[in-house]
Amino acid sequence: MEQLTYEDATKELNDIITKIESGTLAISEAIKLIERAKQLIVFCYKELDRTKGKLTEIKETLNSLEEV
Repeated sequence: MEQLTYEDATKELNDIITKIESGTLAISEAIKLIERAKQLIVFCYKELDRTKGKLTEIKETLNSLEEV
């Protein structure tokens, strides 16, 4: 997961959804994919939080520059 990008994770999530919705998977395979999807969702939320933090820092920096 360390080298995974947000974009790659969302693509993989979409692929998992498509596979599960196809209805052709064995239950054991569907469960494995659901577990992977949970990991990807956690990763995506963490990436969004990290990005939000960076954007907040940038906004604060820009606001302080405007005050000068």
